[in-house]
Amino acid sequence: MIVATAIVLAAQRAGRLDPLAERAGVSHKCLVPIGGVPLITHVLTTLAATPGIAAIRVVIEREAFDLLRPVLRTVAGAPVELIAAADNLADSVGAGAKGAATPLIITTADNALLSTEAVGEMLDCLADGAEGVVALATRDAVLAAHPEGQRRFYELRDNAYSNCNLYALSGPKALSAAEAFRGGGQFAKSARRIIVAFGLLNLLSLRFRLISVDTAMKRLSRRFGVKLRAVILADGAHAIDVDNERTYAIVDQLLPGRARPAFAIAAE
Repeated sequence: MIVATAIVLAAQRAGRLDPLAERAGVSHKCLVPIGGVPLITHVLTTLAATPGIAAIRVVIEREAFDLLRPVLRTVAGAPVELIAAADNLADSVGAGAKGAATPLIITTADNALLSTEAVGEMLDCLADGAEGVVALATRDAVLAAHPEGQRRFYELRDNAYSNCNLYALSGPKALSAAEAFRGGGQFAKSARRIIVAFGLLNLLSLRFRLISVDTAMKRLSRRFGVKLRAVILADGAHAIDVDNERTYAIVDQLLPGRARPAFAIAAE
């Protein structure tokens, strides 16, 4: 069995209070209550309950450490460490990965519908020889989970896909793929970000639906010098994270119907 360290990205954009956090009267979106507990609690308890996750690192601004500690005490299982975030996504991943002697599972604090099964599929893909893995869901699967669950998709030759904000990396070379996120991770919203991260040829191939997801992974493998693969998750709810009021309401609606690990103690 692959043993991994999980990195949870929880920092917010510098100088900007997330609207959901402002509405809830908290400093960070990861602390917004949903389903009776802070948003990040759902992610942490899922990771801690996943076989193969030996440790969890939460990457967030240092000034938020004291706010997170009561939340961490509600999580049973794998130990959780707080890591100071950098000023961009790529360097924050690097900070979370520093010194880790195991492969990495990377996700975000707003990924409240994350499941142990999805994380397990990522670990299985690493065990099969992949150095980098990205989780995707098809448009049909996402819309089956909720008809308003996602509005942007990557239109490829074989299908339309949505990112699930779940990644896996194994080996020192694989961290080079994190450079793709230096300018932010919302590629579906920005052609410029795709060009910077993946190259103009790959942007054109995506725009004109010239390649399948497998071909896209092969091209990106060559670009970054690591073996990259995509895991297509059957449960499209994995592509629905808490971004705004609309998706907050959707996730709040879907949470009660999902199998959830038990919390260690009542959340404070």
